[in-house]
Order: sequence, then C-alpha cells, then structure tokens
Amino acid sequence: MTTTCVKCGNTCPPDALCIVDGKNICTSCMYNGIQPVLIYPIGFVVNSQERASTGFGLESKDRTSRIQLLESQKPFMYRLEDEKNITVIYYLHRSRPVKSVFNRGLDSKKVGVFASRTPDRLSRLAIQDVRIDHIEGTTIYVEGLDAVNGTPVLDIKMCWSNL
Repeated sequence: MTTTCVKCGNTCPPDALCIVDGKNICTSCMYNGIQPVLIYPIGFVVNSQERASTGFGLESKDRTSRIQLLESQKPFMYRLEDEKNITVIYYLHRSRPVKSVFNRGLDSKKVGVFASRTPDRLSRLAIQDVRIDHIEGTTIYVEGLDAVNGTPVLDIKMCWSNL
C-alpha cells in the first residue's frame, strides 16, 4: 500500500510518511532528504500507565515506573545509586498524528508543538527528569516518568539537580 505526498506528489509506503495536520507528507519533503539517525534502545519502561484515549495525559495515576535496562548496560550503571535524580531520554512509540498548532492541555493556550509537552511530535523524542526510588540489578525504580508501558528508553543521564 502506498500513499501520495501532498507536497511533491510522489507515492511512498506508510513508513516513509509523516501525518501533519491530517496531511500525508513524505519524509524526503519533511526533512529535506536528510537520512535518519539509527538509535538503539538501552531498555524499556515497565508500568501500568497508558495514554488517555483522547487528549493528553495518562490513564493511570500510579506514578512509579521501572526502567528495565538490557543486561548489556550493567557496566554503565556504576555508582548510579549515588544519584537522587536522573534524566531519561525515551522514544514516544505510541505517538498520534501531529497537529502543528493546537490548544495546549496545560492551560488551553494556542501553541505549536515546540511550545508544548505533547507526545505527538515528529521526532518522537522525550526527555524528563525523574527521582530514583531504588535500583535492583539492571532495574531502576523511578517516580514521575510520563512514559507508558513498553516505551523504549534511549539514554539516561545524571540530572543537573543532583549538583
């Protein structure tokens, strides 16, 4: 199955399309022919959180999540338990089609994607500071992560608030 790009008129498969404001735009037009970057996840989020069926937010009020790192990541966890907070970079694998301008969920102000925290964005990248509760093996228990169950974790960094 192929779809036509509204900008260039070329047909392309669904995995080479971005849906913005309800329109199909090929990745070549969206990114000026720049090739994608390959990033592997280092682990996954495990929790009871799911996206709200409409609008923004999460269905679950449980704010505890586990970041289950791959066993290969164990050497990189040296002295992580000394930190109170970490910054988690993750991939928004359940993003919906993007609206370039919309009413922000926080205060209903009309804004663009870059002036919001919407998970519906072209890059599908998210970054968030969270509090470490405790660590067991390659599992990091954290509070306050807005990621849903199964979210790929791309990186973890020391949080500036630890300094």
